[in-house]
Amino acid sequence: MALTPLSSRLVADVGISLGDEGKGRLIPELVAEMLPTVSPVSVVLKVNGGANSGHTAGGIKLNLLPAGVVDRTVSHLCIGSGVVADPRKIWWETKPLEKKGHPILSRLLIDERTSISDVTHRLLDLAWEDYRVRILEEEPRGSTGRGITPAYVEEVGQWQMPFFDFLAGPNFFARKLAQRADRAIRTIRHVCRSDAAAWDSFFERLTAAELMANAEGIDMGVFDAGEFDFTRFRGNEPFTLDLPRLTEAYWEAGTALARNIGEVREVIRTELRAGKTVVGEFGQAYWLDKRHGFPPNVTASHTYTPELFESAGIPVQPVHTFGVAKAYDTKVGTHTFPTRMDDDHPLCARLKRLEFGTSTGRQRMVGWYDAVEKGDTLRYGGFQDLMINKLDALTWAGEWRGDLLICTGYEGPDGRRHAHVPRNEAVRKTVRPIYRHLPGWPEDVSGVRRFHDLPLNAQRYVAAMVHSVLDVAYAGETWPAAADLPNLRYLGVGPGPAQIIKDVPRTEELILQA
Repeated sequence: MALTPLSSRLVADVGISLGDEGKGRLIPELVAEMLPTVSPVSVVLKVNGGANSGHTAGGIKLNLLPAGVVDRTVSHLCIGSGVVADPRKIWWETKPLEKKGHPILSRLLIDERTSISDVTHRLLDLAWEDYRVRILEEEPRGSTGRGITPAYVEEVGQWQMPFFDFLAGPNFFARKLAQRADRAIRTIRHVCRSDAAAWDSFFERLTAAELMANAEGIDMGVFDAGEFDFTRFRGNEPFTLDLPRLTEAYWEAGTALARNIGEVREVIRTELRAGKTVVGEFGQAYWLDKRHGFPPNVTASHTYTPELFESAGIPVQPVHTFGVAKAYDTKVGTHTFPTRMDDDHPLCARLKRLEFGTSTGRQRMVGWYDAVEKGDTLRYGGFQDLMINKLDALTWAGEWRGDLLICTGYEGPDGRRHAHVPRNEAVRKTVRPIYRHLPGWPEDVSGVRRFHDLPLNAQRYVAAMVHSVLDVAYAGETWPAAADLPNLRYLGVGPGPAQIIKDVPRTEELILQA
């Protein structure tokens, strides 16, 4: 089909699973589609989260910066007020990309109300995980250790430090940071009950993590390895910080961004009035939303379309939502994962070689496509278009010659069928998936660019994914009119920017093959 017009010039790029769906990949595709129109993409806004949400776009791995980085035609790279941002992390990401020829600082705008995250939040992050495991004797939560939850806790607790603090005087900033550090240390020592050995280890762990994350910048000569030495912020005694050194590092990093701090809401309002397209790029996904997911395996921010208006600071208005998924499922951390594959399954072994977290390098768990999760995201979250990535990864190879499974419902231990995701985690932990089996295919699809050139079994699998999502979303109801059904706009058949199929039949035609 020809690509249908977007229903709004305000676009949300969201995940409909549990993250890692390839949302960053959507951005350059959408930018390219809109470039020849009267409404090109002029703003890409990072909506939520912080350095915990990794995206890959155009082969570039990103954390804090929006994926509009990869296309020079995007005039504004914005970080919204719903983000918690470490200014040092911004520089660690920006400087290597600038050296590679990507203009960033000339396009970057950080909302003045974006919350400042710093080392104290990262220490708290590690301490709370230590408390969970050592004191409560519970499973680790699987935090990235990037300090995101503690930073949002300070926002909710009304202790936040917004980026406009970098536009005030140094003494004001130093006083607020000292108060923040004191609260963090007291919490780590007396509430989390970390001991001196754990305290010391936190700095070592942060150093190791950032040396790994910034290895390329070090190899390029952009940074000295000492830039990522967190032990220099540790005080001479346990549970103390070298506060002057910490203050200097953050004041320097933040004030160097002073020209990039301003009102994101006004830029977005201006661009929309000029007829341009604005894309809100979300981290994580619907089922990691702090309200709609399953604590403690959630993130600390709101991860779906409504947060776009809060983070951008603009009125609620029509928005076109892209729901992004993969042709199978992955999860990190300690999530309940009903469709998880057995580790000895030949397809699981193959997929796990592809699946590592962009931000942390953590191994992801792998599972069959869960249409119940995605259908409920449509039912309760809504989206107008779909993007499904990594169809190519399911092609038969090696020992893999079996059927593909799609989860179409859950069954409880009492035999009761669940058409939707149980909201009670205790119930969700007891269910088992109900699967539909579909035949796989031996043909390499990575070079296919037209839907009808895909192997017939691949076409049927794609159709079944979409049909199953709709079955869940509209269970017990009459389906909407064909014009109101979400369409599969982009189908990824490989990691390269060109490995996209864009002529998938409209949904009412596609599902006839299911």
